[in-house]
Amino acid sequence: MKGRHLKKNRFVRALQRIAAAGAVVLAAVSLQPSTASAAPTPVVGGTRAAQGEFPWMVRLSMGCGGSLLTPQIVLTAAHCVNGSGNNTSITATAGVVDLQSGSAIKVRSTKVLQAPGYNGTGKDWALIKLASPINSLPTLKIADTTAYNSGTFTVAGWGATREGGAQQRYLRKATVPFVSDSACQAAYGSSLVPGEEICAGFNEGGVDTCQGDSGGPMFRKDNAGAWIQVGIVSWGEGCARPGYPGVYTEVSTFAAAIKSAAATL
Repeated sequence: MKGRHLKKNRFVRALQRIAAAGAVVLAAVSLQPSTASAAPTPVVGGTRAAQGEFPWMVRLSMGCGGSLLTPQIVLTAAHCVNGSGNNTSITATAGVVDLQSGSAIKVRSTKVLQAPGYNGTGKDWALIKLASPINSLPTLKIADTTAYNSGTFTVAGWGATREGGAQQRYLRKATVPFVSDSACQAAYGSSLVPGEEICAGFNEGGVDTCQGDSGGPMFRKDNAGAWIQVGIVSWGEGCARPGYPGVYTEVSTFAAAIKSAAATL
């Protein structure tokens, strides 16, 4: 499996992003603790987000990020969860950029739905139902067409600011440019699933998501000037390495399935 808990091979990459979650951080890429060499600092390459700047951001207690799809459902990565079913073990923290803030909204999970057919390659999305809705915060719209799969994206999270680093206390953000499927395949070969994944990053590296950012959103402004989610932090080779862009779940590919699944929770 991969993940920004995973950034080395698909399986190890995903586990890496989750493993680093115990210490607080921000980058946006793997699930498992990364085994790659050190990368440039900050996201990686990011800056601290302002309170209220991205109010639909959620931090999950297993060390992943997420976004509020609805007031009671968090959209995250499949590699962040263990299957589907009743689950009260996850705590979602929302409403703050500082995870230690006394104003943080904390809600337990009740159910998890992992993408049907997920086996560690592609289909890296999952839903977490909360015990009660967070009506005081806005939700993040998801893209249902490929119209926004281009340009410059924003990523945000509490993941590490360097490869192998610790999770962050404060939410961080960065911007990364779209990378074509052909260019991304040049880096990752057959590990990439072009129809289900979208890539972003600088060829020279230096800016990326990292361990602990898995499951968080990659987003941009739509034609009306509103934020729209186009990707989910999934995996990559290390963090911010030259020639290795971040790999994200292509939200538009799964938008109908995500909305349908959310209606069943």
